Amino acid sequence: MKQVLFSMLSAAFLLTSCVSSKKFKAANEQIAGLNTQVADLTSKASALEGQVNQLKTENIQYGKEAEDCRKAKEAIATRLDNLNKKLAERGTSLSDILERTETALQAFKEQGAEVTSKNGLVYISMPDKLAFRSGSTQLSKDGKKLLSIVADVLKDNPGVSAVIVGNTDAVPVKSAFKDNWSLSTERANAAVRVLKSTYHADPARVTAAGKGQYDPIGDNSTAAGRAKNRRNMIILNPDLSRFWELSKGE
Repeated sequence: MKQVLFSMLSAAFLLTSCVSSKKFKAANEQIAGLNTQVADLTSKASALEGQVNQLKTENIQYGKEAEDCRKAKEAIATRLDNLNKKLAERGTSLSDILERTETALQAFKEQGAEVTSKNGLVYISMPDKLAFRSGSTQLSKDGKKLLSIVADVLKDNPGVSAVIVGNTDAVPVKSAFKDNWSLSTERANAAVRVLKSTYHADPARVTAAGKGQYDPIGDNSTAAGRAKNRRNMIILNPDLSRFWELSKGE
């Protein structure tokens, strides 16, 4: 009887030991798995921390760049304000020039003369029918009268210069000129010569250029379009290279 009881106790002990061993092994495996997860999360946390630090550094840099941009913008705004004041003080306000030129050119409006303003410049369009005969570079009386208005603007506004640009249609020239480019350039030259010789404009402040048929504003396949293209543009613009120095407030 005692031996039977001892055998039963031994069996129970072995069974309990077996179960405990399995639980211990499972617990160890679970701990190992958790340790792996912890290591993985630690690595990810470290990587995220690095990214956060990088973003902080970049944010500081962007903040400095934004501040630099703000300061630069303020400096430019100040210089432009000073420039506008100097332009107004010297009577070279383009709005005043535009208004004055529009008033003076009313007499030529029916002949197609136009005045516009764009990008801080004043444009005077002098159509060929007003200024030149077909294929000629000899300015008409009306063309010379119109140029007298330009000369007055230059005389009264020492900070303004003029660019005269000749334009033609696409019809080949039938004259002594090699091509439309030559014709347009010589017409611009003729206008510049009148400004200098007749009205005593400073030649350093006038420029002649020719674009021939390569700056059309109308359809060269129609008579009306070709008439629009045959024009001379007079561009009045301030000598900003001189006034920019004034904008520093010196």
